[in-house]
Amino acid sequence: MKYWQKAIKFPLLSLIIGLIISQILFVGNCHAQSFTFEGNRKKSVMDFDLVKNLIIIPIYINGKGPFNFILDTGVGSLIITDPSLLDTLSLKNLRGTKIYGLGQGQEIEAFISNDVGVKIKEASIQHIPTTILKTDVFNLSSYMGKKIYGLIGYYFFNSFLVKVNYTTQRLAFFSPQAKTRKRGSKFPIEMQNKNPYITVEMQTPQKTNIKAKLIIDCGASHALSMEALNGEAFPLPNPTIFANLGLGLSGLISGHVGRIPLLKLGKYSFKNVLSSFPAYESVAAQIGYNTRNGNLGAELLRRFDITFDYQNLAVYFKPNQSYQAPFDHDMSGMEVYADTENSPRFFVGRIEPDSPAEKAGFLEQDELIGIDLKRIDFYSLEEITNLLKSADGKTVVIEIIRKDKNIIKLLKLKKRI
Repeated sequence: MKYWQKAIKFPLLSLIIGLIISQILFVGNCHAQSFTFEGNRKKSVMDFDLVKNLIIIPIYINGKGPFNFILDTGVGSLIITDPSLLDTLSLKNLRGTKIYGLGQGQEIEAFISNDVGVKIKEASIQHIPTTILKTDVFNLSSYMGKKIYGLIGYYFFNSFLVKVNYTTQRLAFFSPQAKTRKRGSKFPIEMQNKNPYITVEMQTPQKTNIKAKLIIDCGASHALSMEALNGEAFPLPNPTIFANLGLGLSGLISGHVGRIPLLKLGKYSFKNVLSSFPAYESVAAQIGYNTRNGNLGAELLRRFDITFDYQNLAVYFKPNQSYQAPFDHDMSGMEVYADTENSPRFFVGRIEPDSPAEKAGFLEQDELIGIDLKRIDFYSLEEITNLLKSADGKTVVIEIIRKDKNIIKLLKLKKRI
């Protein structure tokens, strides 16, 4: 059986994909595995959507599409999370496998294939290693508020020099032979199992200065996730809040949320960085704590415009207008998800114990129909998420439907960490 090291993080903590997927072996694949441009083209540029810090791009698969995929430095093979594409793409020569995952529960079933071709703008690849989940265990569409079919990462980044401009939401990618200026401070990276690692300086909650090896993961919407230190659970700060950090392939992952006093990336310094601390037995002890200390996610990465240069084992960071933005945490204590098949509609998901949402009397499956005297269709899921972490002490008026009854709730936001 295969073992995946990937966790999908849910909206309560503005987390998604916080860990790395281990390499799945594609036996018998001897095809070239790189994207190439059509003709003499050496560059392409495209817009992307940015939702919960995550980059969404349209891709074509086997000539069909476009399909929304998350661009993710934390995955190796192409991951199709929505099994409805099996019928749409009429894929053949599928091989079944079972995958163990993070969290508590049973393994899940998946297919692997080498007969998938992908096109992104004028670039294409044939026979990209692909994993297709038989069940949409992550339900990314509900988390993102728009239809999402999966994740793409290593084979795109390894084929080009890739520039991500978070400010303009533009993606530029160049053939390795193209001449282009790399802006920003250069940092070396190490590639392991198709994932980029960077070493940063950090101060632990106990004021010990360390060098931490982190995965650069633009597919993780949190700022930081710390898993292990010296073969043990990473020391927790004080205070923390206990939280469900997300969903692994095999069930819920619990842990804490707190702040790291100081993180230094070369000449760039960040104080009081919001971090998750997954339960050691749920994550680090399962995946091998000797490989890394944690995960550097998009809530921190979005403060830079970034150039990824896998070919030369380097990454370039250039601060942008979000560089000094505070590291805000959800102040409601409830997650909101979308039913993208219907309009969308928005519902309350998990509620944190002793949180403002619990104290205000919200229940799971309450449907939101209005916020601050405006109909819910005036809001996107991204806007709702931002509103729920907007200001300590702010009161938000929320109208819900529960068992066919309209109810008005006053939710007073509270900075909990």
